[in-house]
Amino acid sequence: MANETMLAQATGKDGFIAALDQSGGSTPGALRLYGIPDTAYSGEAEMFRLMHEMRVRIMTAPAFTGAKIMGAILFERTMDGQAMGKPVPDYLWNERGVVPFLKVDKGLEAEADGVSLMKPIAGLDALLERGVKAGMFGTKMRSVINLASPTGIAAIVAQQFAVAEQIAGFGLMPIIEPEVSIKSPDKQGAEALLRDELLKHADALPAGRQVMLKLTIPDVPDLYKPLVEHRAIARVVALSGGYTRADACRRLAANHGMIASFSRALVEELKASMSDAEFNAALGRSIDEIFAASTRKG
Repeated sequence: MANETMLAQATGKDGFIAALDQSGGSTPGALRLYGIPDTAYSGEAEMFRLMHEMRVRIMTAPAFTGAKIMGAILFERTMDGQAMGKPVPDYLWNERGVVPFLKVDKGLEAEADGVSLMKPIAGLDALLERGVKAGMFGTKMRSVINLASPTGIAAIVAQQFAVAEQIAGFGLMPIIEPEVSIKSPDKQGAEALLRDELLKHADALPAGRQVMLKLTIPDVPDLYKPLVEHRAIARVVALSGGYTRADACRRLAANHGMIASFSRALVEELKASMSDAEFNAALGRSIDEIFAASTRKG
């Protein structure tokens, strides 16, 4: 790995990952939750400008540092943007002590066999080359599991590990995210199948190769402990998946060795209309709560 300090932090430091990677499809909803309605902007460029301003406000807040935030996942446009006059990845690592990751997937295929695979990632090699030059440490890519389908879940995990192999070839750490929907009619069954499939692929990784996993918080506490302890799994992080922050933190605190990588739950109280003092205080409370759930287990 190019940066051993980043590697040590990503794999061993207390803290959590802030997911700041909403892309085109999810950006309008994220702006609405922030208090910016669709009528407040016209066109994609203005929409992304507003989203970037929100992200910069988060990244530059006093509480947003490596003391409690181990890493941050960025959308491609965020990676290409600036914060305080510096490229975002450089600002995060050198000014804030936060390890930068890049979202690389291009969205989901239509559901088939109970799952939604990733769409083909056109231009992935070029994007990875740009990520390396920008100083990114790793990547993240998301698929979705809706049903406890053995063949569907096997296809999801196989696709994720195949793309992870391509990513690792650029010296980047892949975060594999096969999200189990919290609305699944058999969430526990899907999670058990996913754990076994992930273990099978982790066992097959060559010596010295590692990936990170981003998983829905399981209904059965410590279900993923064998993955947390696996030689080929650098870290297991949790998505909030639509749970409120309070519920996500309560569930996370019951899972030893699992840290947060929250998006909506991290920013759920933040509003564009807040003063800087109000905004910074609300974000600080959120960071403290998520850090506690990631590091102090019940």
